[in-house]
Amino acid sequence: MKRAALYMRVSTVDQHPETQLLDLRQLAAQRSFEIIHEYTDRISGVKARRPGLDQMMTYARRGRFDVVLVWAADRIARSTKHFLEVLDELNRLGIEYISFRENIDTGGPLGRAIVVIIGAIAELERNLIIERVRAGMRRARLEGRSIGRPALALDREAILTDRQHGQSLGQIARVHRISRATVHRVIHEEMPVNSTVPKGV
Repeated sequence: MKRAALYMRVSTVDQHPETQLLDLRQLAAQRSFEIIHEYTDRISGVKARRPGLDQMMTYARRGRFDVVLVWAADRIARSTKHFLEVLDELNRLGIEYISFRENIDTGGPLGRAIVVIIGAIAELERNLIIERVRAGMRRARLEGRSIGRPALALDREAILTDRQHGQSLGQIARVHRISRATVHRVIHEEMPVNSTVPKGV
């Protein structure tokens, strides 16, 4: 018997998930699924954070169930891109996806074909993003713009002088607005091996 998770989402407080829940419970019974948990979100479809969906995906990664039942595709995802991401992850986890309204079942031949297509689209999207980033970096180099964080400007001489005057690493770090690790690195890079400095902390 396959373990099933049901996911419902309603957009406003005026809607009730019971309508979706009734259809999904009936579908689970028809297929002899054991319902492990029912997740519900009562939020707008465009909102990024969905506590119910987040919890369901966490348990999916832990292998708590074998199939996810939703009433419709627009219930589980806030956008086409998000839908592709969710379905792609469920597929990688070996979890079937069944949509009541669209009659999509990734456990069947047609559903598996849809997963292949969705996986290919998701991979294409990832590659396009990578290529856009690389193209942007190439353009920045050609225009003479630096890439990444700007180099940290350090007054090494002042740091060494402060250290010779007995200031601790923490004091120097606060004065120069840098980390203690950076102070430590500057001191040990710049000072001769045989030099002596105060042992303040």
